[in-house]
Amino acid sequence: MRRLVFWITPLFWLGQLAIADSRVLVWKLDQDLETAYTIIYKALEKNRFYVVFEPNIQRNLSGFAERWGDNYNRNNLQGIRALVFCNVWYTNEISNADPDMLAMCPLHITLIQQQGSTRALFVRPTLVAADSKALAIARELEQDISKVMDEAINELRGCPEAC
Repeated sequence: MRRLVFWITPLFWLGQLAIADSRVLVWKLDQDLETAYTIIYKALEKNRFYVVFEPNIQRNLSGFAERWGDNYNRNNLQGIRALVFCNVWYTNEISNADPDMLAMCPLHITLIQQQGSTRALFVRPTLVAADSKALAIARELEQDISKVMDEAINELRGCPEAC
């Protein structure tokens, strides 16, 4: 039994490391895109991340289906939408720390639906600001977005508090 624990523990750590090293935070949701989109939108707004633009990327891409032929949507994505959002306090803090990091503003979460389930994707601000004076505020921002997403996921699961 000790040998098993000895080998499983490092594998668990390596698995966590791989997730932590990702450039994109990914949340897997057992919901259709429209349901997830609505709940995430509300969670962002509730936490003062105001949605300023809502592109329906899949609809825009579908106009090119005939032109692109076999090269169109080879991953068979059923939907792609984005939530473009901003929090002016974070924008101010980032601009005070390192104006070049305003390249992150506005932020966005992209939702893709494939095989009936949805993934929410978010580029990690801590990796964008890794060598910047804005790293500390980027870390706080990333944690806040993660909390917002956890809140949305809990609601999608049917439990308003942590499940």
